[in-house]
Amino acid sequence: MTAQLERMIAAQAGVIGGLADPAPTADAAGRLAGARRIWLIGTGTSLHAAELGAAAMTDAGHDARWIAANAFERDLLRDGDAAVVITHTGRTAYARRSRTLLLEAGVPFVSVTGPDVDWPEAVRTPLAEASETYTVSYTAALVVLAQLAHHLGAPHGGPEAIREVAAALDDRSDDVPVLARAMAIAGPGLWSVTAREGALKIREGARILCEGFDPDRLLHGGAVPYTAADTLLVLQPDELTEGLRHAARLERMPVATMTTSVRTGSALLDQIPMTVRLQRLALRFARLRGQDADVAITGAWADPELWPS
Repeated sequence: MTAQLERMIAAQAGVIGGLADPAPTADAAGRLAGARRIWLIGTGTSLHAAELGAAAMTDAGHDARWIAANAFERDLLRDGDAAVVITHTGRTAYARRSRTLLLEAGVPFVSVTGPDVDWPEAVRTPLAEASETYTVSYTAALVVLAQLAHHLGAPHGGPEAIREVAAALDDRSDDVPVLARAMAIAGPGLWSVTAREGALKIREGARILCEGFDPDRLLHGGAVPYTAADTLLVLQPDELTEGLRHAARLERMPVATMTTSVRTGSALLDQIPMTVRLQRLALRFARLRGQDADVAITGAWADPELWPS
């Protein structure tokens, strides 16, 4: 149990380092260059990648928008648009639908996929997931997006920064307490995207109720159901999250903190070491709870009618 998840997590340093070569993304970036607006489209984990990718392309001086694949419609498109479709497997129904809409509209676009997707416009990451709790395909997609943004003018996120991130990944196991009931993960700015991605891994891998928030969303209603039976985990705390930590302690909630000193200049790439630590936390919780993180979707939730292809 969880053996494949552990293997996928461990493979990430090599995969990320191998993606430092900018050449494989140069032609794809050329399809996006000159666009008035760039849509980044994804579902679930891929939507988190779209959010971070849009931030990197905004840093490059582009009008970049992230959107959930199920919300993407033909009437959103304008002259001069381009797009990036992110899908690890190429089988997600709404990702395939979004791609079809772009093809029909004649919009220049790039897909970021896993190695088994035979789409001519795709930039393929090198390792297919062996666990249903996705890890390496997400971090690899982030590196591809950082490379695309770098080609498009982002001042950071190129080969040296990618190699720095690959070297920063380690096997540390953070001392976050085992949960009695649920966990809230909060992070400011783009760390809130990583909070949501980490929460998704913990839900899938350990089958624990876990939610990710930015500080405002946690404060404005999100914190209401949490009690002393729950844990607050804060990523890269700022002034507001320090206040949230203090409030949680007054509510007798266990509070943990994760920080990273990785500073590549690319806010997107800086998320990756923290993301991997959250993946390892999901793996640790899964093992402590006797859960098989390699099979995330079970029972009625795995009904093929819920997963059209």
